[in-house]
Amino acid sequence: MPILHNKINNEELKRKMLAETEPRITVSFYKYFHISDPIGFRNSLYLALVSVNVFGRIYVAEEGINGQISVPESQYEAMKDRLYGAHEALNGIRLNKAVDDDGKSFWVLRIKVRPKIVADGITDPLFNPAKTGQYLNAKNYNELAAKPDTVIVDMRNHYEYEVGHFEGAIEIPSDTFREQLPMAVDMLKDQKDKNIIMYCTGGIRCEKASAYLLHNGFKNVFHVEGGIIEYTRQARTQGLPIKFIGKNFVFDERLGERITDDIIAQCHVCGTPCDQHTNCLNNGCHLLFIQCPACAEKLQGCCSTACMQEKNLPADEQKAHRAGRQNGMMIFNKSKHRRISLLQPPHKPLTQKD
Repeated sequence: MPILHNKINNEELKRKMLAETEPRITVSFYKYFHISDPIGFRNSLYLALVSVNVFGRIYVAEEGINGQISVPESQYEAMKDRLYGAHEALNGIRLNKAVDDDGKSFWVLRIKVRPKIVADGITDPLFNPAKTGQYLNAKNYNELAAKPDTVIVDMRNHYEYEVGHFEGAIEIPSDTFREQLPMAVDMLKDQKDKNIIMYCTGGIRCEKASAYLLHNGFKNVFHVEGGIIEYTRQARTQGLPIKFIGKNFVFDERLGERITDDIIAQCHVCGTPCDQHTNCLNNGCHLLFIQCPACAEKLQGCCSTACMQEKNLPADEQKAHRAGRQNGMMIFNKSKHRRISLLQPPHKPLTQKD
């Protein structure tokens, strides 16, 4: 079966989105359930959502669905009807509305079929992702987190934790979820008698992580229902103290939702307090890093002098510079645990030991 997709180029789509006058609502959702025909499900869902002008990114696999989308306000109820009707397991699925939303998060709808909706590296056939820890709403979280025999575990990547996290939360220092799962088991092995609270952005990673801890012999495992997004919504609605500090990193054009006014991170170039993520404007780099306005102006939106110089070369010379360079997800390490060197060439990413 062919994959249905949009055929208009990205620049035109983005221009049209920015020209829209009707506000959009950004929401995220996920659900673990069995999909027997992921490609067929994907195509029918694409047709259903594109008909109501939904933009976003959705992953579909045999184990379920994971999505982040935006929809015009006037089409929100129609979108819910189409999503709820796409499969019986999706009827009434929780939709996490963005906390700090300008509606400019996406400009095209992309639905991709993948082996898993969250790459976890788990190969044990006895692992049951449906046997998860106990859900915690915002009120329950605040109460349990305050107890001395509770350990709070952040199941997000280092660049997410860096700009915001729950008070007292520990970081699992890795760049991928598949690495974090066995690391979490090892780091917590001496605390199996304690309450373990796991959390992530919208709930999808911490829900599977809670199941993995239970699979490995932990007993008192909990996870925040709907993640940081739903926790914040509930806390604000109910007038509860918000125990998350800083900014919640999100994987769309916004790159973050402001939860509190606290700025707990620093510019990776100069060390000034800052929590604004950006991508290096050098096409041979595109490093995700934190940069203050002064450094952004000085380096023309690049992460280093070397990248700025390369960006300003003629196109053919830029291409020659990039020949043979290996860029990928591990480039995040370039700014991990230290400032960026202004002269660091983009083709030689730093390691944690640097």
